[in-house]
Amino acid sequence: MKTLGLFFLSLIIVNVGIHIHAQAPSAAGTVHGVRNDLSQRYETQRSWGELPEDVKWAAVTAVEPSPDGRFIYVIHRCIDNSCDGRSEAPILKYDYDGNLLDSFGAGLFVFPHGATVDFEGNLWVTDARSNDTIGHQVFKFSSDGEVLLTLGQQARGGSTPELLFNPNDVVIDPEDGDIFVTESHRGGMNNRIVHYSPEGRFINQWGSKGSGQGELSEPHSIAMDSQGRLFVGDRENNRIQIFSRDGAFIDEWRQFGRPSGIFITPDDKIYVADSESGPDTGAGELIGIKKGIRIGSAIDGTVTDFIEDMEPLRDDHSGAEGVGVDASGNVYGAVVRRQMLERHVLR
Repeated sequence: MKTLGLFFLSLIIVNVGIHIHAQAPSAAGTVHGVRNDLSQRYETQRSWGELPEDVKWAAVTAVEPSPDGRFIYVIHRCIDNSCDGRSEAPILKYDYDGNLLDSFGAGLFVFPHGATVDFEGNLWVTDARSNDTIGHQVFKFSSDGEVLLTLGQQARGGSTPELLFNPNDVVIDPEDGDIFVTESHRGGMNNRIVHYSPEGRFINQWGSKGSGQGELSEPHSIAMDSQGRLFVGDRENNRIQIFSRDGAFIDEWRQFGRPSGIFITPDDKIYVADSESGPDTGAGELIGIKKGIRIGSAIDGTVTDFIEDMEPLRDDHSGAEGVGVDASGNVYGAVVRRQMLERHVLR
């Protein structure tokens, strides 16, 4: 009887082992702690959005739906990958059907980059480069395109409180209107987060070049969850760092891949665009992680879904850098290298 009991026990162990193995991701499915084998439930559209006459998509850098569900703003770089000396408007305003309602921002930007829409419906856009006359600034626009506020000084980059250097992204606290800006772009002199009052008065800054807790290397994006925590896409360190409003380090997450863009919905669903994972170009990229948009919980960091890029393992950078989600749950990818806008609809 003892032998028979051991036989049945061994069968149970084997069956349990088989079940556990079947539920776990395969070695090829998880690379550097990032899952490539997540559920893919979205259908991709690449024909959404009416363009102005005689304009083609340039490098698309950001897509920001307004919180009231009325408008979607798309930021692109005029022609190819720059607005330097161009007359095209880099900011396009759409309704939910993709009809072009307005365009503005011509002549203000060299390298329009990150963006956000605040709780009052104003659009904020950063300029991550400069020439002799413009750049190194953040602009606040009304929904009609009127410039309401600027941060930084025109064409003057620096590290002092009144200056910015290649600002990457911006987010606004919906509770009090405080402003948080990440900078700099690749090779920039600053790797910091700058905190301003709603009127643009400098309050605080934190961060420096490095890979330790609280240190940054190209903080490319920033978003805020319902608790007021700041999620920073620390891109060259292949992680998201989470901070309090005062700059205290809370946590770091690597399970969303190499973060170029972050978007958090009011119910704390987080969308992270990875456009760069791949062979190391000198910026610390990790090979084997598929490019695309990973979706999960900003509360506990669980990753649940994946929108795979059309070139997920291409050697050079190819996926969406910016990501936005409208009130209907449609996900928008801003693709720089392939110069296109992608719209992903839940099946």
